[in-house]
Amino acid sequence: MSPWTCARSWSSSPNAARYDASCPSSGGKRKAGKEGLGSVEGMGICHSYTPDGRCVSLLKILLTNFCIYDCQYCINRISSDTARARFTPAEVVRLTLDFYKRNYIEGLFLSSGVIKSRDYTMEQLIEVARTLREVHGFQGYLHLKAVPGASKELIDKAGLYADRLSANIELPTDGDLKKLAPEKSFAVTGGTMKEISARVEQFRAERQESPKAPKFAPAGQSTQMIVGATPTPDAAILDTASRLYTRFKLKRVYYSGYSPIPLVDARLPAKSPPLVREHRLYQADWLLRFYGFRMDELTPPEQPDLSLELDPKLAWALRRREAFPVDVNRAPREVLLRVPGMGVRTVDRLLRIRRWHRVTLADLARLRVPLTRMKPFIVTADPRPTGLIDSARLADRVTPPSTQLSLFASAREALTGEL
Repeated sequence: MSPWTCARSWSSSPNAARYDASCPSSGGKRKAGKEGLGSVEGMGICHSYTPDGRCVSLLKILLTNFCIYDCQYCINRISSDTARARFTPAEVVRLTLDFYKRNYIEGLFLSSGVIKSRDYTMEQLIEVARTLREVHGFQGYLHLKAVPGASKELIDKAGLYADRLSANIELPTDGDLKKLAPEKSFAVTGGTMKEISARVEQFRAERQESPKAPKFAPAGQSTQMIVGATPTPDAAILDTASRLYTRFKLKRVYYSGYSPIPLVDARLPAKSPPLVREHRLYQADWLLRFYGFRMDELTPPEQPDLSLELDPKLAWALRRREAFPVDVNRAPREVLLRVPGMGVRTVDRLLRIRRWHRVTLADLARLRVPLTRMKPFIVTADPRPTGLIDSARLADRVTPPSTQLSLFASAREALTGEL
């Protein structure tokens, strides 16, 4: 059977796999030698991007959409009447190799419903990875789902083949799981994450002693949370993400908006949350990890949900006007990072510029920052009108009008990384 026939024979595969948001291949360092096939980086790999900026250059499929669990938010739950189908490990291997040779993909993102048992499912996923690596010398990117609760031995084996592992936390709180997915728990998933984290650290230490020591999930681990399936506020979602980053050294937490499914449980919402909510959570996640913000600053008790109209940094700045304006010629790096419109790259460039002369608005314009948004919050070497930060209409002035961005404009904005 050709890969095209095999893929067409399971029309539910892409639909089922699309709910998994985690797909980037950042962090992988594999490179084929004379006998191998593929590479995570280098020439000859085509990348495609969806309008919301997600990379789709991986073959992202489920081994099967059958599942023994009855998670109410999942289209593939055992009580769902969706059509069922299953790939064999050999079919997934053939699909991956054929698509890779056609330069359609740079690797494989493989997940699965739970078949028979956790260990049996994990064995099937590992067999795909083992065959690709050992039989075909495949050195492209492999992302495997680690089935929460699978045995330690199987998790250890999976990490030797995969570039990244991910055990999905699914919902933001353990209470949410008990309500909608009683067969799952934070304790079980957390135990799998802990095992992956410990093995990553162990293998890194071993490689410092010997460069020939094997690698274990060199791109680390990630997880995914469904947003909007329960009334849980953004503060709780970010709190869970923050604890996961700290405890298990995750590379990324992915936020995936809930998608309504047929024959929905009465406890689930009939509509998806606004897509902008995902965007705000990613922005807040970034601010917590790289900009020095605290949870209570972005989601104070009186406002546990992020604003959909304002980005989190701007919303914080408008609440804390007494902290502004900031003198860009004197403020330390951690203070400059809190100025709306200033990203990490801009701040680092600004610090280099001011070693040589006082920074002006013209210097900032050359850095291509959003000056209209920034002006009320900064002081430069230029003469400056007073009272901007106290204006009653400040929010209107610094908030850009809502417009439909093109795909390429969104890509440029993503590259600058200015928040």
